[in-house]
Order: sequence, then C-alpha cells, then structure tokens
Amino acid sequence: MVAMVRPDGECLFANAAFENVLGLSRRSILRGRLGDWFVESDKLDETLNAVSRNDFATGRFDGQLKRPAGQHPELLPVHVIVNQTDSPDRVVVEMIEIEQQTRQDREERTLGQVQATKELIRNLAHEIKNPLGGIRGAAQLLGMELGGSRELTEYTNVIVQEADRLQALVDRLLAPHRRPHVVSDVNIHEVCERVRSLILAEFPRGLAVVRDYDISIPEFRGDREQLIQAVLNIAHNAAQALAERIAASSAELILRTRIARQVTLGKQRWRLALELHIQDNGPGVPESIRDRIFYPLVSGREGGSGLGLTLAQTFVQQHQGTIECDSEPGRTVFKIVIPLP
Repeated sequence: MVAMVRPDGECLFANAAFENVLGLSRRSILRGRLGDWFVESDKLDETLNAVSRNDFATGRFDGQLKRPAGQHPELLPVHVIVNQTDSPDRVVVEMIEIEQQTRQDREERTLGQVQATKELIRNLAHEIKNPLGGIRGAAQLLGMELGGSRELTEYTNVIVQEADRLQALVDRLLAPHRRPHVVSDVNIHEVCERVRSLILAEFPRGLAVVRDYDISIPEFRGDREQLIQAVLNIAHNAAQALAERIAASSAELILRTRIARQVTLGKQRWRLALELHIQDNGPGVPESIRDRIFYPLVSGREGGSGLGLTLAQTFVQQHQGTIECDSEPGRTVFKIVIPLP
C-alpha cells in the first residue's frame, strides 16, 4: 500500500491496494489526511515532519490502520516506511501488513532451508549410493562362495536386502532432482478427483472424503503428475493419522479449493492464486515436530520415512507456490497456494 502526502499529512495520491484495504474510493481518501486512518497519528506526523526536514532520509514505525466496518472499525497492524522524494513538499509512505511481512520472512527462511536441505540430501545420497553398490556386490559374491552353508547364506541375504532397502530410500531422496518438470494445462479438480479415488481405494470404509470445490477456478500451467503426488502425499498422511476415527467410521477428509486475491508469494505480488485446503479431523500434528514436518526424515508416525511432505513441498515450490500447516487436535489443515498468472 502506497500513498503520497504533504508534510502535514494531506493525501495527494493513494494506490489501488490502499483503496482496497480501506474499502474506500480514492476520492474519499484524498479528501482528508493520512493520519485520519491511523489509530495513533502522532508517530506518523512526527516521522513525516522529520523526513521532510531532512533529519533523516527514511523513517519506520509500526502502527494500526482503521478500516471502516460499521460502528466498530477493524484494525490492521502495519509496518510504515516513510521516504523522501525529489520534492521537499512531498513524502512517500509505504504501508506493509505486519502479518504479510511476517509470512514473507517465514517463506524466505523456509526457502533458504529447503535449498540447503536439497543440497545436503543430494550430496549425502550420492555419497551413500556408491559404497552401497559395492557392499551389495560383495555380499552377493560372498553368498556364492558360501554356497553350501544355508545358515551363512542367510546372513549375506540380509545384507543384500538391507542394501536394496537403502538404495530405494536413496532413490526416493533423489527423485525430485531427477524428474523433469513436465508442463501442461492443469485442472486442479482433476488432480483432487484422482487423489480422492486413490485414497478411497485404500480406505474404502470409515472415511468420508468430502469435496468442496470452487468450479470457477481456471486451468493453469503446471506439472499434473507432480501436483497429484504432492496432494496425495498430504492426503495419505492425513488418512493414516485418522486410523482410530476410520475404525469408528467418523473420519473425514475435506478437499477444498478457493480463489485468493492479491497474494504475495516470496517477494512477488499475484492478482489471483489458487488455494487448496486438505483438512482432516484427526488428532493433529504432534507439537514436538510441528515446526519441522517439512524437513526430510522427520515423521510423526512409527515406520514413516519422513519424505512425503518434503517431496510435496518441493513439487509445490516448483510451481512458485507454498504449503502451510495449521494443526490442533480435531482439525488439521494443509494449505497449498499456487499463483494463477
């Protein structure tokens, strides 16, 4: 949100984002002072005067915008940045939603962690893969030499089987980096329906998979198979967490699609974005791993590989999107957001 004002706070210009947030026309905003829309206008007045006097080039503070909503105005916390312009009687004021700023910071940190984790996994997987082949080959040769001893051959078979299991794990770790990104027109509801049919095939009784679709969502360019895999990984984890409710025939999984407007992903603003919510009524994500669920090899289920959510996050990020999780006992929601150009 951007406004241009005089040092006394008189509004000279307000962009469309500021109009949308206040729910007012530009003409209405320009009739008054910018401070009229702040809960405490003193900080704004002081900063405007200081910047216009050239005490400093930029001023920052946190404030609250008043958004008209009947008799009880809604408050919106914002971070305010006041900058000089070429003209001494004009100042530019930028207002960033604090929640949005926090989300952007979190997304940037997450992206950095993901990139570092990818590099670590790739290097580690290659370091494991080479000696693993040698161990397996040596065990097979040893088994052939031991031919007549059934008891000793069982030991070499264990080595071969465990080497194969580790090889499969390494292949899964490397899968996102090997597979090409196949772009085509994607209908998100076809993706959801495919996932729904797969989940119901594995859990035919005791689980209701509810559709809640916004059919107006347009097709977009993306990798259909990657998105199916991402949504399936999340939905499958949810279904497994619902084991007790499935046994009691009270388990529910909801696939919900919506359109979001004026969404910021990373540092880019998108006019429209797809929101896909995968919601379940299970016990929730354990608090001990809630901040780490997208890290590789972190699992809240005994015997889980801890790769499902990591792969889902990788595939969604390849579509310039994000995944967030909001979990409490009885309600867990994974929200996938993908921009719609």
